[in-house]
Amino acid sequence: MKLLNIKLILVALLCFSIGFAQQTPAAKQSKAIAITGATAHIGNGKVITNSLIIFQDGVLTQVLDGTTVKVDISKMTVIDAKGKHVYPGFIVPNSTLGLVEIGSVRATDDDSELGSWNPHIRSLIAYNAESKIVESMRPNGVLLGQITPRGGRISGTSSVVQFDAWNWEDAAIKEDDGIHMNWPNSFSRGRWWLGEDPGMKINKNYDEQVSEIADFFKATKTYMAGDKSSKHLPYEATNGLFDGSKTLYINVDDEKGITDAVNFVNEHGVKSTVVVGGYEAHKVTDLLKKNNIAVLLQRIHSRPNQTDDDYDMPFKLAKLLTDKGIIVALETSGQMERMNSRNLPFYAGTTVAHGLTKEQALQLITLNPAKILGIDNDYGSLEVGKSATLFISEGDALDMRTNIITHAFIDGRELSLETHQTELWRRYSEKLSSPD
Repeated sequence: MKLLNIKLILVALLCFSIGFAQQTPAAKQSKAIAITGATAHIGNGKVITNSLIIFQDGVLTQVLDGTTVKVDISKMTVIDAKGKHVYPGFIVPNSTLGLVEIGSVRATDDDSELGSWNPHIRSLIAYNAESKIVESMRPNGVLLGQITPRGGRISGTSSVVQFDAWNWEDAAIKEDDGIHMNWPNSFSRGRWWLGEDPGMKINKNYDEQVSEIADFFKATKTYMAGDKSSKHLPYEATNGLFDGSKTLYINVDDEKGITDAVNFVNEHGVKSTVVVGGYEAHKVTDLLKKNNIAVLLQRIHSRPNQTDDDYDMPFKLAKLLTDKGIIVALETSGQMERMNSRNLPFYAGTTVAHGLTKEQALQLITLNPAKILGIDNDYGSLEVGKSATLFISEGDALDMRTNIITHAFIDGRELSLETHQTELWRRYSEKLSSPD
């Protein structure tokens, strides 16, 4: 009887896995591919109306104006994209994609660790490359992402991956790129559920909390300068901030917090810093510019934080920062962040309605995040020598009405654009159209 039960369980698991199997990762590119006639949005602000794009062995070899230059493409696989648009693969930073599958099921939630000081916790090894949510990013052109931990004062270490792989080892394109920290709030809202005034009030523990961070950084330097007879993983992981091998991503929104955080990293010798959220970053642009600090801007589709803010403040923040010369990219953290990551191009499109040009908006999700994440030598724009990570859309990819992708490639490998969502859509479309 026990053996029979085991067999039944194995059969059930097999059926479950077959019914919910993921798309098999694409095969390595074997033949040169030429995309002809498309409007190419390079990602660096340039546009080629009638382009010729050739890539081989996963690398772009030609990005030309097809009107003025002729190339023999007779021995290549040719994709006629006349009337369509070609874009670099979109990049979503500060994301928990692949770390949580079902929020209400604890066993599928790997986005945070216990404790407050976890720089040594690597999100990459918890990344599920076969996540159904990750798979659903590709049909909207989101092909790369920074997989980021949450929680605590120092959440952990992120890595950058591509979204078509068997496992995290295959997915990784930059391991351990940065450490993520939550800066203390200088102000907080009263806990109305405990009978407190729901208005803003000063955080009386702010200075103490900042001192705790300073103590941790000082302890790291003391440890690294010592004999390290007893290995301390958190300190060793943090050292990357001082030798320049890692970037410090600081989650902070308010003007005072941003100012204090910038002064803090300067005082402690952190080589590279990025502000995440940055709701009031437009108030300290000179400080950010002087210190070469980029901003991963909070989700565009949100409400103003303060009652006296402009009603459209979240929509125009990217414009305000870009005009001041700040490198800005968009992130999607917040409520339902993983599902909303697929809307990344449409967040960028919203910034066009509030002052940016379409090519500036495109940079918010292509070349700018590539620069911030340190992968711009290979990704983020359609330039010779870079990875052939791109897609073809029937129309404007920043507009949800015309973002209809026909082909997508990561490192030259042509992706399947099927997901469990498209399969269900097709299944029920056929059901509704059936005369029976």
